[in-house]
Amino acid sequence: SSRPKHIYSIYRKMQRKGVDFDQIYDVRAVRIIVNTIAECYAALGIVHSLWKPIPREFDDFIATPKDNMYRSLHTAVVGPDGKPLEVQIRTWEMHRTAEYGIAAHWRYKEQLTKRDVDFENKIAWLRQIMEWRKEVTDAREFVDSLKTDVFQDRVYVFTPQGDVIDLPAGATPVDFAYHVHTEIGHRCRGARVNGRIVSLDYQLQNGDQVEIITAKRGGPSRDWLNPQLNYVKTSRARSKIRQWFRRQDREQNIQLGREILERELKRLNAEDTNIDELAIAFGYEKADDFLAAIGYGDINSQQIATKVLAGERLRVQQEEKLAALSEAKPAPAAGDVSVMGTSGLLTKLAGCCNPLPGDPIVGYVTRGKGVTIHRQDCPNVLRLQDKERLIAVDWGSAEDQAYPVMIVVKAFNRGGLLRDIAALVADEGIDMSSAHAITGEKGNIATITATLEITSVAQLSRVLAMIERIPNVIEARRLVG
Repeated sequence: SSRPKHIYSIYRKMQRKGVDFDQIYDVRAVRIIVNTIAECYAALGIVHSLWKPIPREFDDFIATPKDNMYRSLHTAVVGPDGKPLEVQIRTWEMHRTAEYGIAAHWRYKEQLTKRDVDFENKIAWLRQIMEWRKEVTDAREFVDSLKTDVFQDRVYVFTPQGDVIDLPAGATPVDFAYHVHTEIGHRCRGARVNGRIVSLDYQLQNGDQVEIITAKRGGPSRDWLNPQLNYVKTSRARSKIRQWFRRQDREQNIQLGREILERELKRLNAEDTNIDELAIAFGYEKADDFLAAIGYGDINSQQIATKVLAGERLRVQQEEKLAALSEAKPAPAAGDVSVMGTSGLLTKLAGCCNPLPGDPIVGYVTRGKGVTIHRQDCPNVLRLQDKERLIAVDWGSAEDQAYPVMIVVKAFNRGGLLRDIAALVADEGIDMSSAHAITGEKGNIATITATLEITSVAQLSRVLAMIERIPNVIEARRLVG
């Protein structure tokens, strides 16, 4: 039978694959339904004998079903009129599951006379979904995990014994290790892919043979929970890592959480942040519970950066300064910043604090020079006497605009240190416009200051975290003022 294709589904496939309409081969599609699996492959042979198959457009979801139990053969051929045609081949049972979901099995269960292994697999999949729901406290995170682990494209890799492991596209050796066994995941220290040592953030490809290198004892790294470092893709691995940290001593986790928070606040140049207020902003009544959650891994550095830089505390401090301003909504300005109730004003970014998109900002009216944009916590702004010249501003809609940001890196000096930092920054697609290094007389400590062209606070936070992973680096943080 023919299979209708919706325009929106075609559009989404173009976006997902990053291809033009001419490269979508399933605009026209037919479905062949047979009685047995053997007949599926026989029908596939007939289709390929009649029409030329299109390379790399064949998927065998019978041999390797999706996590949601979807099974079919997918192929694309050059049809009799010379145009691409997608062909799906499945049995009636596969068709019922595809059309009505795994619950369709109950409708036909009374027809079964013996134990159905496929049915047991479906029930196991439902149980796994329910376990995920218990482990994830946030409903939005649960939905995101389903999108990641079930509905995204898949990759199929092999264990050294030849067993097939089904993982979402973008999965890493850490995801593979936790899929095989929780303890293997906890003790994972490295991986070989196709006999070659790879980093733990390596993205697995179809057909890879993966071998996990483990330690005799130990646990996971907290870096694995940092979404900016891309060590973990699946919610299953992420939840197992969090469970491991929850089982550790509470006092130890509070101390670790405090160290992580202090390091992140120092990196963001926000050491004066009130921890009690920040805990309340995250929904915790007690600071210790908040710090323990950071130690457990429930709250990561990216979430901390987002909350702090949202400037909730700073906006409260600035309300009195901005009380006399117009209550009109921001009108889009010609540049990257919009000014309350006014359009077309000349704006420029202050060189003293170098604000970035995502930073809370305020404008300072300069006679004859337009509006200078400062961070709200800029020391120069806080010391101003003529507060009436402050004006409310907001970031406009400009995207991918780069802004100069100064950072400082402290490290134990070694040969090639500056080169390694520059290479990492270049790999991230970030320009380094200047760099300067000095070495102190005591302790052989090198201090490197550099100016990076950054597009957002999130990008800055990510690259600082990656720089801190370079050997010998003690800390990397933003330099303000």
